[in-house]
Amino acid sequence: MSLKTSTIALIIFLSVTISSCNTKPLPVVEPDVITEHTLHDTDDPAIWINHDNPDQSIVFGTDKDTDGAIYAFDLEGKIIESKTIRGLKRPNNVDIRQGIQMNDSTNIDIMAFTERENEQIRLFSIPDMRPLDNGGFPVFQDETEEEFRLPMGISLFKSPKDGSLYAIVGRKNGPEQGYLHQFKVKFTDEKVSLTLVRKFGRYSGKKEIEAIAVDDALGHIYYSDEIFGIRKYHAEPSMGNEEIKLFGGKTFQRDNEGIAIVAKDGKEGFIVVSNQQAETFNVFSRSTNQFLKEINLSTKQTDGCDVVAVRLNSTFKNGLFVAMNDEKNFYFYDLDKLGLEE
Repeated sequence: MSLKTSTIALIIFLSVTISSCNTKPLPVVEPDVITEHTLHDTDDPAIWINHDNPDQSIVFGTDKDTDGAIYAFDLEGKIIESKTIRGLKRPNNVDIRQGIQMNDSTNIDIMAFTERENEQIRLFSIPDMRPLDNGGFPVFQDETEEEFRLPMGISLFKSPKDGSLYAIVGRKNGPEQGYLHQFKVKFTDEKVSLTLVRKFGRYSGKKEIEAIAVDDALGHIYYSDEIFGIRKYHAEPSMGNEEIKLFGGKTFQRDNEGIAIVAKDGKEGFIVVSNQQAETFNVFSRSTNQFLKEINLSTKQTDGCDVVAVRLNSTFKNGLFVAMNDEKNFYFYDLDKLGLEE
């Protein structure tokens, strides 16, 4: 080896060594509550706020298996068996919207989730856990390829324009264009129906699209095109199908996964996305979508997460952030512990 080559090699080694020494490990944020275990494989949570008694709020979470379930947990992480839905065929993602007008005199809270092996989505009213779907609404049934028919991600959108409720659904695989389907949820004489209003959304083809989240107030849909980036679209069908932005790709170790939106006044707030293989979360500005920082919440291989920014009890006095943990459970955090700031 020549002197010049040796010198270059030494410089590279020192540079890498110094860089490694200057990389500080992220501080670890421990959960306030760890839930009881599910039977199989946790995936995605959704939070229901009891506005009359916030300390009686419920966290629902999927357990994805052929013998799957939607588990209900109290704020101490204990399973509420009377609110848990069992006997499901691989439920995947779940979402909730509250204060939905069903008729002239009735407002209800609605939970939606995908049931992959039955190729359908389910709708229940909560907290009475009453099915609204007569056993389920089939989706993607015009597709010939099996993976194109298997629903995975779901998010609800309550339109600030007229109060309409929509369900945006993703799947295990799909085309380069029109990967997502958006359905309008209609209520007629106490009966619920779904109407397909559009097919939209680009897909890189690199892995799959599962995590979907909607910012109702700003009218934006975000979804994780895994290994590629976070895509942003208008939630109102009348606003068109052009992609608004693609961001975040290089900030993830590999899969960008679960998405939670911390909405503050106006356009302020944060978008928190699971950096799955790094076992951390990336935080982006809600207003600009710029990367802000990475945080370590001590979860393993997080698929899904959810958040509410209101006081629930003395433990979650600033709000509640819930993240799936790859040990058949979910972690609960007081929102303030995430240290979110612009």
